[in-house]
Amino acid sequence: MGQARLALPLPVLLLPLLLRAPTTSAANANWMYLGLVGVPPPLQQAAPSGGSGEGEGLDVILDDPELAEARAVCGSLPGLIGAQTNVCMEHPSAIKSIAEGARRGIQECQFQFRHERWNCSTNEHEQSVFGYILERGSKETAFIYAVTSAGVAHAVTQACSGGELTDCGCDPGISDQRTTPQGWKWGGCSDNLHYGLQFSRKFVDAPERTKPNSGDPKARKQFAVRARMNLHNNEAGRQVVSSLLRMHCRCHGVSGSCELKTCWRTLPAFSEVGDLLKRKYRQAVQITASRGRRRMRRKSKNPRSGSNQSNRGGRNKWKRSLSKGDLVHIHKSPDYCVTDPARGIAGTSGRACNKTGSGAQSCDLLCCGRGYNTQVVKHVERCHCKFVWCCYVTCKTCETVMDRHTCK
Repeated sequence: MGQARLALPLPVLLLPLLLRAPTTSAANANWMYLGLVGVPPPLQQAAPSGGSGEGEGLDVILDDPELAEARAVCGSLPGLIGAQTNVCMEHPSAIKSIAEGARRGIQECQFQFRHERWNCSTNEHEQSVFGYILERGSKETAFIYAVTSAGVAHAVTQACSGGELTDCGCDPGISDQRTTPQGWKWGGCSDNLHYGLQFSRKFVDAPERTKPNSGDPKARKQFAVRARMNLHNNEAGRQVVSSLLRMHCRCHGVSGSCELKTCWRTLPAFSEVGDLLKRKYRQAVQITASRGRRRMRRKSKNPRSGSNQSNRGGRNKWKRSLSKGDLVHIHKSPDYCVTDPARGIAGTSGRACNKTGSGAQSCDLLCCGRGYNTQVVKHVERCHCKFVWCCYVTCKTCETVMDRHTCK
């Protein structure tokens, strides 16, 4: 007689996930939180062997561990709106790819800004991940949206090519081994970027396409302007991934004669995506809503909007259309020099800086003119190790003394 397997109520199934959730309010929760906490392992709870009881309604869920995991994650994780939950339920195998994409975006952001006054810091106890900076609408906000959107497209595309997802595989459009006029053939497994881009649009863009419940016209207008900004930056991030798609080829023939060449398309390393987005960040454009409320335009830099000079030259100059690849923002960046706990700005006090450098990591720039402290640090390590027959190793002790500079 086999041992009966216990059917656990749904709250117990969700326990591994709920234990990882922070206790802060979920008012500003965001899907990017997946990049910090990841996805819990599959919930492999089994169904009862027979009979009726309290757990009978969960039989279908418990018989399918993947469905159980999907329902547990999609239905309970703070930050997913209804449309995102539906996408999550329709594509349960993509949950981990979404989390991986968010993680890539967050880590690349922190790498790109590691020497800046704002270093893309996150807080695991803040479900919006970036707190005030995500709400600000500054060019840092623009970078966050672009890099995380690109991260999801990149991760989902790689998962397709790796056979990790059931809904996609290699790019079907160029897998027919056809010969090109140049004499080479499409072959191998080209990355299915089209699917990754479409999935990113469907999941990442969902919050911006959901109309707010507020009846306040001013609030609705602010939401509309901010939603257009976010959607534009999301697409700019995906466009960077698409623009860096490269072609790899392999030669076939006697002694490497390359009589036949097989080629396929492959994604760039995500660090290349981050590098290009950082260059776009430096050239980010401040925008404002147009009168039609359907388009964005550059914000005029000339305060004398009523002068002839502004009408004939300056204003027309700044009204020209934006490029789809531009990063755009509504507000200027806040002051990252001074600690502001209410906004989650850590300031630069205590940050390590480069005394002799001239870039963003230099003490002059990073410390915001406050000066820096110098600490003498002694590093002790084993060195000049030799193997002595037989059988032991002898080493010397080396000491290195260096100056460490930190902002006041």
